[in-house]
Amino acid sequence: MSEGNGMFLVHETHGNVLCCKCGISMQPNAANMCVRCLCSEIDITEGLQKQVRISYCPKCETYLQPPNTRVRADPESKELLTFCLKRLNLAKAKVTLVDAEFVWREEKSKRLEVKLRIQKEVLRGAVLERAYHVIYVKLYQMCSYCNRIQSNPDQWVASVQLRQHVSHRRTFLYLEQLIIKHDAANEAIRIKQLHNGIDFFFSNRSHGLKFVDFIGKFAPVKSRSDKELVSQDSKSNTYRYKYTFSVDISPICREDLICLPPRVAASHGNIGPLVICTKVTNSLMLMDPNTLRYCFLDADQYWKSPFDSLLSSRRLVKYIVLEQRPST
Repeated sequence: MSEGNGMFLVHETHGNVLCCKCGISMQPNAANMCVRCLCSEIDITEGLQKQVRISYCPKCETYLQPPNTRVRADPESKELLTFCLKRLNLAKAKVTLVDAEFVWREEKSKRLEVKLRIQKEVLRGAVLERAYHVIYVKLYQMCSYCNRIQSNPDQWVASVQLRQHVSHRRTFLYLEQLIIKHDAANEAIRIKQLHNGIDFFFSNRSHGLKFVDFIGKFAPVKSRSDKELVSQDSKSNTYRYKYTFSVDISPICREDLICLPPRVAASHGNIGPLVICTKVTNSLMLMDPNTLRYCFLDADQYWKSPFDSLLSSRRLVKYIVLEQRPST
């Protein structure tokens, strides 16, 4: 009985019905069948693909999206899951995707397993939900691009020649870590190491230009491009060129002692002329040890009046201060 107005409150109750198949008590639904009987009578995964074959190129690590699109995706990433779901065509089967996730498998098995949870409307509006697994078999097959390069590694279109005229390879070791970190040389078809530099070969001119721009972000460089005619077809007016990009890296490295030319020192507030290079990026950061003043030289300023270092960090001598006397 309600405390406010003294009236009785009737609580809402839900009646149960018996399943028309097994006779157990259950909540009523549109099919008048329990979940177990519905699953035994109707298979909503019927007609769906349980095993799919996908083409994978181990050279460039891409998947083939029919007809001719290549998709690059990391293992168990969102991009790879999207690629796998597109191969199923769930919309044609009139099912609704609720959830999807990868099931871990050994990489040596050359298979991907995805667990799907789907819903489908069955008898008289009843909605049935079920989970099932799809196996994707990876067929290792090189794409046409990698196959052409593999058959003839010298079939390059653009080459980038990195050079630095110094006695050590500190800069190249630093650039190597950056190239690996940012995957900057993924498009390179061949890499050749020389005495004073490295040559990178690409199958496309745009890849070479992109790599030159990448190097210019981390070192003061001077680049020059040349092209050589390989073949021509006068009837169709087509020409094939080979492009060469010569990239010179500044010989100045971190902790080098430098004597600035008078013109450069005057243009930066008469700093130095003896300075120490404290940082090298796409510009040089120089410090005057007497006044602790700093100045910056970008690549254009340096190559307009280039200079070399007097001493490198290998000539540094470590001193230990044992006593300090105050000045009188």
